[in-house]
Amino acid sequence: MATESAAQSGTLLTPVVDQAPVQNLRVTEIFFSLQGETSRVGLPTVFIRLTGCPLRCGYCDTAYAFHGGNSLSLATIMQKVATYQTRYVTVTGGEPLAQRPVFMLLRQLVDAGYSVSLETSGALDVSGVDARVSKIVDLKTPGSGELARNLWSNLTYITPHDEIKFVLCDEADYDWACQQLHTHQLVARCPVLFSPVYGKLAPDTLASWILRDALPVRLQVQLHKILWGETPGR
Repeated sequence: MATESAAQSGTLLTPVVDQAPVQNLRVTEIFFSLQGETSRVGLPTVFIRLTGCPLRCGYCDTAYAFHGGNSLSLATIMQKVATYQTRYVTVTGGEPLAQRPVFMLLRQLVDAGYSVSLETSGALDVSGVDARVSKIVDLKTPGSGELARNLWSNLTYITPHDEIKFVLCDEADYDWACQQLHTHQLVARCPVLFSPVYGKLAPDTLASWILRDALPVRLQVQLHKILWGETPGR
């Protein structure tokens, strides 16, 4: 017996529509605080701290973000960010670029009108980051224990609205950072930040070195730690 076609029987077939797969990110925390670093210091900011990092810097202050976290869709993250009344958003970690969907999140945030900064170790490729995002690239010093992880090709993608950061453990780190300033002409690329490791290098000592050598860099202390100590979510 011949089978009657769907058209002949009057049955309507629902067309198959290709849908983009849901993209999730593993998130340690989303919180509202004052920006404690960079040229945006003091600005009320939403922080999206992603989970996981391939580096193990000796002075890391966010080791609690290495593991755990919650898997959230990009839509859920955007909804949580929208509950705060600010235009400033920082995506940080861990190492945020270790999760591929972060590139889409960054794009969605700037499309929504937020002023977005990305805090990255500089060990992973930044070439795919939306050009509207301010990249804060942390060049790892010898004292960090992760010097070999610096991806120097990232300097090609640095623009004037990005920033390069050196976190300094001691005078040997300072001397190394000064050498990189000259070798790679960093000041001509973007603002450069020198930051002392909290509790290890006194800020006034670093300040005296910068003044002694008349370096065209910004001394950066971590405002959030001055206000609240090393409390997660701050």
